[in-house]
Amino acid sequence: MTSRKIQLNHYPATQPTGRPPLLFVHGAYVNSSCWEYNFIPFFQHRGYDCYTIDLSGHGASEGRERIDDFSLNDYVDDLTWALQRIDQSAIVVAHSMGCRVLERYLGKGSVAAAIFLSPIPTTGTAGSAIQLALRYPGFIEAIDAAVNGNISPKTGELITKIYFSPDVAPHEALQFLPMLGPESQRAVAEMAMPDLRWGSARNRVPALVSGGTEDAVFPASMLHFMASAWRADLFRAQGAGHMLMLDPQWPEIARFMLDWLARRLPA
Repeated sequence: MTSRKIQLNHYPATQPTGRPPLLFVHGAYVNSSCWEYNFIPFFQHRGYDCYTIDLSGHGASEGRERIDDFSLNDYVDDLTWALQRIDQSAIVVAHSMGCRVLERYLGKGSVAAAIFLSPIPTTGTAGSAIQLALRYPGFIEAIDAAVNGNISPKTGELITKIYFSPDVAPHEALQFLPMLGPESQRAVAEMAMPDLRWGSARNRVPALVSGGTEDAVFPASMLHFMASAWRADLFRAQGAGHMLMLDPQWPEIARFMLDWLARRLPA
């Protein structure tokens, strides 16, 4: 169990309904603030207690000065701690790297339901990284500059093109770029590889896999394999990019999640 100071934020439902709470887990290079713009108020106003966590070395949690020391299992410890603090069966909504963290957690623990948004492919990130480097020369340099706060117009344009819907202009994405920060290179290396050892031992829970048809990071064609591995329902968000919670298509995604939860976890 983690001994680090981990930031867990609580956003109470505006009108409590007694439904299980939602715990949102962010992806790589960002922090929990990515959920505050759209998803948190949407679900708060529909009767869900909402929680967000800053994983170790991110946001307001300890460890920024030694972020490269953290492994995916350290992030699993963070998630385990958060679920124990909530002290009830929660629905976990994870994005990108957070999906791999949730998958590992489900090798030993359980949740009321799991929602995987823009998940890491079952084969790992290595193939996607190569494709991005070939398609967008300078992408690695742009990521390094952005996470260190050096956001030039050229960097902002490339980051927007890779991570957001084609409907988002670089000047519109600028409001989100300050949430970027360094990621653990140890965790990045772990994500590059398939995580097959978790395939045979996992707790089966109601699961939803969702991704954008315009995701340049992890192609929508890979979503089927993730959904199959978890026997999950699958929703492809038309026109959305990688950052589903920030793209203009977010209301469609949130409404689908809401309806799915009503079907799979009836009150």
